[in-house]
Amino acid sequence: MDLKFISTILCFVLLHSSKTFGDHFTNQSDLETYIVYLESPDQLFSNSEDLLLWHQSFLPTNSNHSSRILYSYRHVFNGFAAMLSSDEVKEMEKKPGFLSARPDRLFQLHSTHSPNFLGLHQNVGLWNASNSGKGVIIGILDSGIDPQHPSFNDNGMPNPPLKWKGKCEFNVTNCNKKLIGARNFVQPGEFPIDEYGHGTHTSSTAAGNFVDGANFYGNANGTAVGIAPRAHVAMYKVCGGILCRVWMILVGIDVAIEDGVDIIVVPFGLGHPPFYDDAIAISTYSAMEKGIFVSCSAGNKGPDSGTVMNGAPWILTVGASTTDRKISAVAVLGNGSEYEGESAFQPTNFSRKLLPLVNGEDCESLNRSNVEGKIVLCYTSVHLSSYSKGARVKNAGGAGMILINKKYRGSTTFSDYYVVPTTQVGYNDGQEIINYMKSTSTPVGTISFRGTTFGDKHAPTVTYYSSRGPFMPSQGILKPDIIGPGLNILAAWPIPKEGQMFQILSGTSISCPLLAGVAALLKSAHPDWSPAAIKSAIMTTADIINLRNDPIQDETLEPADLLTIGSGHVNPSRANDPGLVYDIQPEDYFPYLCGLNYTDDQISLIVSKKVHCTTSIPQSELNYPSFSIPTKSSPQTYTRTVTNVGEASSSYTVKVFGLKGVEVTVQPKILKFTALNQKASYNVTVKSLDVTGHSQGYIIWSSDRHSVRSPIIVFPHISVM
Repeated sequence: MDLKFISTILCFVLLHSSKTFGDHFTNQSDLETYIVYLESPDQLFSNSEDLLLWHQSFLPTNSNHSSRILYSYRHVFNGFAAMLSSDEVKEMEKKPGFLSARPDRLFQLHSTHSPNFLGLHQNVGLWNASNSGKGVIIGILDSGIDPQHPSFNDNGMPNPPLKWKGKCEFNVTNCNKKLIGARNFVQPGEFPIDEYGHGTHTSSTAAGNFVDGANFYGNANGTAVGIAPRAHVAMYKVCGGILCRVWMILVGIDVAIEDGVDIIVVPFGLGHPPFYDDAIAISTYSAMEKGIFVSCSAGNKGPDSGTVMNGAPWILTVGASTTDRKISAVAVLGNGSEYEGESAFQPTNFSRKLLPLVNGEDCESLNRSNVEGKIVLCYTSVHLSSYSKGARVKNAGGAGMILINKKYRGSTTFSDYYVVPTTQVGYNDGQEIINYMKSTSTPVGTISFRGTTFGDKHAPTVTYYSSRGPFMPSQGILKPDIIGPGLNILAAWPIPKEGQMFQILSGTSISCPLLAGVAALLKSAHPDWSPAAIKSAIMTTADIINLRNDPIQDETLEPADLLTIGSGHVNPSRANDPGLVYDIQPEDYFPYLCGLNYTDDQISLIVSKKVHCTTSIPQSELNYPSFSIPTKSSPQTYTRTVTNVGEASSSYTVKVFGLKGVEVTVQPKILKFTALNQKASYNVTVKSLDVTGHSQGYIIWSSDRHSVRSPIIVFPHISVM
């Protein structure tokens, strides 16, 4: 989500809680919402009424069954959400078929130029090959949608596929061939209108139609368009503001599966529990099993390690990167030095005269006599937004503000709209500005506003907030899978302010719908590909260098490691023709889950069918497009199987790059194919020689036309308390 809105919206949500299914229980203080997981029934229920009756049989005999059950799940797993007391849950545990009951929790949302930056252009390349996502339905779980926004016009849109079974809870005229469905699970009976903005923004990022003249206060002007402009959109409102209840999320996914969506966007998450206690992991397994591709945000907890969430191997976990576009505001110092920052507030009449500079530190309390008529330096902070700092500078009579990143934010700067002339600069540049101020008794400077610029050679760079691996519940799977644009992204906005129909937001919840749009293009171009094949195509063709032909950097402008970028930065055009894919069938996850030492009941809960662990595999043995190998015994051998989706007759030769202190042997060294969809296997043997930290590199299979790259990282296993 857009990080600057968190505190404001959180306060609003707490003070103005929305009406939900369970409001009529608020006077019963001993009841709370539980999600109840049951064993798969021996019999298949022919209709939802029979299933509901069976679910009601688990409730206390003296309860009002019809009002206790909030929702009876049909697709994500076997179970229901209900208002229960803790004593009633204990009684329920004694009944045959009961697996577990989890109290409801709150998840938080992780909140124009992007298509061009990704190489997508009208009528050519992937947009042409995929008909811009024609026939694909993207289901988005979010805060609602503005059906009247021009990004959701249906000009040039085909009719929805015949398989579509969803509903539109707006007036009939508000849904069309673009916005084909909209449901409200937060306020049943009310329109699923977007009162926060996030859902409208993510929907248009994934699949918005063409809108000319889009801009944000005159900046980033151009044609706004989503990644898959001919894909259909279905909105499932499961969030009130930035907060999303787990049981409503499960309802949204359950209904999306029933409706017939092809792609599901999950732009939120909370921590990294084991899969059997992770509602998103459980529900998205059922979606994947039915052929639905799921794109999830990696989280905004970076740059700390071990913070990535939504790391189940059957979903695409997406981190956030920059694009090459900046809304430039340059700090000009008295010694002639210039430091480029960003600001969407671009005054045309700001004086070029050098003004006194003063250090306001955190700028929480400013003295007018010290700052009036001056440009004030302020540090970013978590507890006071940048907008609020600018307001305090303005109220104290300051002429402008130079906002300096704290060290952990590095070079990541936001194109925010401030109330005072401002530039936000990175940490290193900020230190240079402070050193200048210390070097003279009369430091002076100004801000030069230079509008929208393109071609930043550092792009793509990983943003500081993008969560990092390893994924703690399953360190044998490299997460995040991919990074994509998630900083200063211009897209539709439902709450026009001063005529602004578009807003700039940042977060991994912005990059994950963008990747969902890429998946929609691939699904349209290759309707027979499984979710795992689509994910493999995205991962093995990703970019690992920036526009300057250097390795992709993190927020410190140092080369980013694999725990930060995963497979690299998405390259949609290359993903359309990957050559080889690593496919995974739903049942292939059973031995992987057994290898996590989960019990049969825990695994049965995840996959919604009875499982008995007769075989298991190490995590790193799963047929994944990347390798994450915790160093234990040595040597270790892992098998991968690739499927030929390139030329029928082709030959691939392997090369291994990087991996200092690790010996890697691949056998065989050549893979030959004589037919499409033919499979071939190879073994990778890893022997640790001298690894104190982690060692990383790539295994690349190359033919005359294709290069299929898998990242490989070897690192010490981290014990989870």
